[in-house]
Amino acid sequence: MSTPLIATRAAGLQSLAAFVPRAGRAYADGRNVDAGPDQPRAVSGLSPYVRHRLLTEAEIVDAVLQRHTLSAAEKFVQEVCWRTYWKGWLQQRPQAWRDYVAARDAHLLRLQQISGLRLGYTQACEGRTGIDCFDAWAQELVATGTLHNHTRMWFASIWIFTLRLPWELGADWFMRHLADADAASNTLSWRWVAGLHTVGKHYVARAENIERYTRGRFNPVGQLNESAAPLTAPPPYARQPLATLPSDDPGTPSALLLTDDDLSAGDLWPAAAPPPRAIAVFRGGIAARSPQPLGAVASAFANAAIDDAMARLRQRWPDSVVVEPEALADTGAQQIRMAEAPVGPGADALPTLPLPVVALRRDWDAAFWPHAMRGFFQLRERIPQILGR
Repeated sequence: MSTPLIATRAAGLQSLAAFVPRAGRAYADGRNVDAGPDQPRAVSGLSPYVRHRLLTEAEIVDAVLQRHTLSAAEKFVQEVCWRTYWKGWLQQRPQAWRDYVAARDAHLLRLQQISGLRLGYTQACEGRTGIDCFDAWAQELVATGTLHNHTRMWFASIWIFTLRLPWELGADWFMRHLADADAASNTLSWRWVAGLHTVGKHYVARAENIERYTRGRFNPVGQLNESAAPLTAPPPYARQPLATLPSDDPGTPSALLLTDDDLSAGDLWPAAAPPPRAIAVFRGGIAARSPQPLGAVASAFANAAIDDAMARLRQRWPDSVVVEPEALADTGAQQIRMAEAPVGPGADALPTLPLPVVALRRDWDAAFWPHAMRGFFQLRERIPQILGR
């Protein structure tokens, strides 16, 4: 059931503990069902915590595999790894993000110039299209900051193929309102639905499928374009090697920079290193998700999650001063340690910092990202080996 999101690590751990018993067959059998926000759901509800890394992918999968075999929890583990695949794919193809941003901004300008486009867009965002399921989902997203994953696919398909609105505007709208809005997962999922990620393979929402998996709550028969062709795909993006990160001497006096992309970055602090000379937080990546205002739920969750992370860091390192990022050079630190910035708005908005930066890559990312070379299934084959199962 839909409950208000609490943006703390403690709340995330509580949700994880509640979900773990259901991560096997119950999840596999019910994960595609969305009978409504007030009905029980088989999904975990953990994605906002993972997006900000209040919880990490590794600890979630570890908790699940302490209770279930990999075979029993295969569908859930794969769902976690889908997020990792998207992140790794975009990290190696940053031009896909840059192209999305450019197209998004161009379409936002067109909204000001073309009244018909503006009307269709406004009706879609406000849930006034006349397609009951779509309108209910639009209103649910704004109110709760969440939307079932299967429902996101239906929604995106209707947006693109039935309403014929630019997919970039739909992706932007999700980025503004989802509490788990992630540049890689969101952008590439919209591209996949449109038929741009896997060329020629798109996702068409069908009334029968919606009726089945909403348990009869909706049946938009006759309202959807169920014979749509995929959008015309651009040439494939060239893959770039993952960045080689600079070496780090644990003894170098350092500061810690926290961003909303990884709120457990303190866990990456070298065990042999002295405490941070200073801790700074950069919140600019939140507003940078879109040129338009963020939804209230998404904005509040991200900012509260940062507050929670900072409170935990102050408790861990009470003698570390808290300063603004531009003041880090005045703290005696010689370098800044931070979690590696993923491709997306946070990295785009990050200001020029006053000290050299040592980016820290998580073991999970280092293990999985190199396998995000083509489709997900290449990465999927590596899951047992990487997890040691």
